[in-house]
Amino acid sequence: MNDSSWGAPPQAGYWGPSEPGPVQGAAPAGPAYDAHNAQQTRPMPIVPDVPAHGGDQDDDRGAARLSGPLFRDDTPSAGSLGTPSQKPQEPMPSPAPQPAPAPQKKSAGRDLGAAIGVGVGLGAVIVASLFVVKAVFVGVIAVAVVVGLWELTSRLEERKGIKAPLVPLAVGGAAMVVSGYVRGAEGAWVAMALTALAVLVWRMTEPPEGYLKDVTAGVFAAFYVPFLATFVAMMLTADDGPRRVLTFLLLTVVSDTGAYAIGWRFGKHKLAPRISPGKTREGLFGAVTFAMVGGALCMQYLIEDGTWWQGLILGFAVAATATLGDLGESMIKRDLGIKDMGTLLPGHGGIMDRLDSLLPTAPVVWLLLVLFVGSG
Repeated sequence: MNDSSWGAPPQAGYWGPSEPGPVQGAAPAGPAYDAHNAQQTRPMPIVPDVPAHGGDQDDDRGAARLSGPLFRDDTPSAGSLGTPSQKPQEPMPSPAPQPAPAPQKKSAGRDLGAAIGVGVGLGAVIVASLFVVKAVFVGVIAVAVVVGLWELTSRLEERKGIKAPLVPLAVGGAAMVVSGYVRGAEGAWVAMALTALAVLVWRMTEPPEGYLKDVTAGVFAAFYVPFLATFVAMMLTADDGPRRVLTFLLLTVVSDTGAYAIGWRFGKHKLAPRISPGKTREGLFGAVTFAMVGGALCMQYLIEDGTWWQGLILGFAVAATATLGDLGESMIKRDLGIKDMGTLLPGHGGIMDRLDSLLPTAPVVWLLLVLFVGSG
């Protein structure tokens, strides 16, 4: 059954597409009629077998035909537009090919000139304070901790309405660093406990609404920033403390540099797209490679009684913890809906944006160095 039987009733004298029907008003031939009557019968003109709509057999009878081709390369056949004598339309000329857009250069996303300048300046201050007087470097750590706490608590209040008490955090954080340098791990834990208690008591001076979330954020901030930074001060207490701290800083920077260089040049496979879309697996491979090579060199030439194979383990651990630390702060910033924790360091963001890799790496490096070469 073809589609021409749908949508239009048969016209007079037309029964179907191939067989003519009985002519209305004409006498049927047969013995009941004589020749005289048959001669008076006027024959009906033969109706040609042409479909009512004049289109192809697959035309939709209930739909109007378009006046032109549906696609650019669809040239209608003669008669398909309802007029057999109409000439087929010529195909429309294809537009001139557009030149391919020039490939965009990869961007670092930050002002590299400012970032390099600030990084060199910070490195000079750190190295000078590290090898001149140890106590000065402890002061540098304490200042970095206080500024980092200020940035973190400010962003929590701005974005989430969480009021972690800054005063007990700043005082307790600085005391934590000093205690770790003077009394070691025992002093750091005691200072951490007292800081948490001070946060609980300080918050009691305000209304109880939001008390739980405020003190929870305060204890988290005390652990995340000053307590982890205390392990840097504890590294400094060894006889070769400055070289241990320098190894820790160098390996973290080398890991970040390897991740950036390899990821920027060869990165294609995302490492954690929901947390940090810019990080790639290739970048992680670069971080591990650079850090392991740097670790072997540092343990062989900077650390007393250290060996190159210990440096390979140390470098691998630094690359892992630095990457996890970076992802951890990326989670915090995504939850807060911000890109940077601050604007204090041009090209870098805030202090916390530079401490993100250092803080979780410090206890791991301190522990491995104690296991490899002792605490003296």
